[in-house]
Amino acid sequence: MCPPSSSHAVNQPSGRPEPTGTGATPEPVDPSAPADTEALAARAATGDSAALDALLRTIRPDVVRHCGRFLLFREDAEEAAQDVLLQVSRHIERFQGRSRFSTWLHTIVANCSRQKYRELKRRAVEQPTLPHQTSAPEQRPDPRTTSVIAGSRVDLLEALERLEQESPHLVAPLVYRDVCQMDYAEIVDRLGIPLGTVKSRLHHARRQIRPWLTSQEL
Repeated sequence: MCPPSSSHAVNQPSGRPEPTGTGATPEPVDPSAPADTEALAARAATGDSAALDALLRTIRPDVVRHCGRFLLFREDAEEAAQDVLLQVSRHIERFQGRSRFSTWLHTIVANCSRQKYRELKRRAVEQPTLPHQTSAPEQRPDPRTTSVIAGSRVDLLEALERLEQESPHLVAPLVYRDVCQMDYAEIVDRLGIPLGTVKSRLHHARRQIRPWLTSQEL
């Protein structure tokens, strides 16, 4: 579960242990140099706080963009992105380099974006509506009935919630491929299942949610 979002940018985690060992001291990160995300992630995972700062700055625009594939409104995507950066900052030491950092990051993006959607649903249910109000504050559509894709009303996230209840093993391939737009090789690496299984689950997931995406009542 993603931690509560913050209105401030995440820079680095508190209480991070310093790297140990007798090897040479890593070369300082040059903020003006082109960023190599995979290299920065590898260094940040060892406790290099400068590399972590550079990594968070580098990935933030893409994180916001990827969260926007789940969440229609920019401010909601920004909140979800903040949660993602906080998760990366807190748990970068769990990244061990066995897969690409981008693959590891996509999982966090998907989890945090869907968690943000659940929060939006709770807010919509819990927020009182005054008698003279005909819509939510700021004229926002109800997140339970508004799509995350280009403003069309297809309720993808609600369909994912239902799919998770009925066929949870089908959710990850669908999210990674159709929402996060990950390569098949990345999905195979992340899920640890054969390519044929990934494609089979993706096929069944698409077929299962298709009627939900065209129905007004899920």
